[in-house]
Amino acid sequence: MHHHRPLPDDLRSAPNVEPVAADLGDPGSLTPALRGAGTVVHFAGVLFAPRPERFLHVTNTRWFDNLVTAALAAGVERVILISFPHVEGPTSVDQPATGRMDRHPVSVHAQTRLEEEKLLFHRTDGTGTTPIVLRLGAVYGRGILMVEAARWLAQRRLLAVWPEPTTYQLISLADFLAAVEAAILKPGIHGIYHVGDEQPVTLQHFLDEACRVWGLPRPMRLPIQMIEAAASLCEWYAGIANTASPLTRDFVRIGRVPHWGDTRRAREELIPVLQYPSLASGLSTLA
Repeated sequence: MHHHRPLPDDLRSAPNVEPVAADLGDPGSLTPALRGAGTVVHFAGVLFAPRPERFLHVTNTRWFDNLVTAALAAGVERVILISFPHVEGPTSVDQPATGRMDRHPVSVHAQTRLEEEKLLFHRTDGTGTTPIVLRLGAVYGRGILMVEAARWLAQRRLLAVWPEPTTYQLISLADFLAAVEAAILKPGIHGIYHVGDEQPVTLQHFLDEACRVWGLPRPMRLPIQMIEAAASLCEWYAGIANTASPLTRDFVRIGRVPHWGDTRRAREELIPVLQYPSLASGLSTLA
């Protein structure tokens, strides 16, 4: 299912793919898109738009509600929501995210994703549709929008990060896809799974290593006040010029949240073995 941007040619021409244009903001367009579907995997959203606090409660929560309504009407068996551990606020290796939904996350991105999680479990309760939430660590690999945005900034010597270490849990694109495939196909899958690799890193180390692989300069270390000011400037200009904003204040807020999820359930039920269990083993996938 796609909206404004059509699917890539290689995907659209695959023999087992049927592209369907739909708009999550238009409930009537979702009925034909879901006809005959057994599983819905949802990760649509609006990125790189200024002042996300003005629209995320609509584009995340209300539009996802439209999708769940259409999925229930179509008899979809599983709805898989792609989420992230930030919905539990700051977490760590010693105090990991465990699947709770009673926390108060910092950023609007995380607040609205938590609203989506709650909505999914509430709306599917007592129905024939199974709710599944995959809370992912930060996905890395070629083609991932946030990674490509970092590369774009690094190529122009504009990539910067605050100096204070921020703990991150990563997951390679290959292992993310394996987890999604398992969530679609394996019997008995339900509820919340934290999906991530096995070695904590810092955001600063990840960006340093990514730039090394790309052959680009190491990102600058700047005080957080300067980065927040740059985000405000990006949003101001994007609002005036009606362009994308490569940085927003809410991106900075969610980026500063240290996170680590308890992946034991995912190891037992979804993906027992990771192809890339650490950043060191998966760095080549960024090249």
